[in-house]
Amino acid sequence: MSAAVVTAPGRPRPVTPVGILAATLDDVLAEAEHGPLGADGLARLRRARDLAAGLDPYLERCTTPESPALAELARRTAGHDWRGHPGGTGLEQEMLSGHVEGQLLRTLVHATRARAVLEIGMFTGYSALAMAEAVGEGGRVVACEVDAEVAAFARESFAASEAGARIDVRVGPAADTVGALARTGERFDLVFVDADKAGYADYLGLLLDADLLAPRALVVVDNTLLQGLPYSAAEPTANSEAIAAFNDAVSADPRVEQVLVPLRDGMTLVHRVPGRTDP
Repeated sequence: MSAAVVTAPGRPRPVTPVGILAATLDDVLAEAEHGPLGADGLARLRRARDLAAGLDPYLERCTTPESPALAELARRTAGHDWRGHPGGTGLEQEMLSGHVEGQLLRTLVHATRARAVLEIGMFTGYSALAMAEAVGEGGRVVACEVDAEVAAFARESFAASEAGARIDVRVGPAADTVGALARTGERFDLVFVDADKAGYADYLGLLLDADLLAPRALVVVDNTLLQGLPYSAAEPTANSEAIAAFNDAVSADPRVEQVLVPLRDGMTLVHRVPGRTDP
């Protein structure tokens, strides 16, 4: 049995998969800059590949299996040809929340004991159905979707599930739907935001300003890592700039506390700090 490595003060070694991956690639890059990679460099490169490639499958394997209804919804979404979708809206099967993220949302519903859930941006309904399964009898999910054809696609899957009856699909611009909910005095225990990235800051502002959040409500915001573009040296896009601005704005907002979780494409969990009202 090898002895544990005790590091010097202020010089911790990488211990997370991402940290080890980055350190390994640094070493391989340093070697490659001085000539062709040797056997040791190639071995380290394979180690880096295995760390990256094995993570998502391992998460899937260690996560509670999805329900048959969710599995069928995912199958239908993956089998649909989104290339011909009208309007050039850029829809694709990869927009599905999927098994691990869906299970996290279910867990958050259970942990917060949420009975009223709002989803801003539904797509084909995987996350909406996952949360509807978790809210239980008497609970409900209001799901906003701007595309009527996608909403119809989702409703077909919901109709095949007992939990689907708990989902109230609202078709139209999400800001209009959320505004209407505020005017009727609706309040939600959990909100999942997964819509147009340029609208994220406005959605969160509306949730906070319009008193749509129950006292212990949790807001979950998807895609806040956006393929690493907000923090990497890659060429920015309009969406990555919007996400970077949103992340900065949330971090600077004294009304909330938040944590960015590096699951899938990044999920930020936000809750209001009691007693803080100034933006």
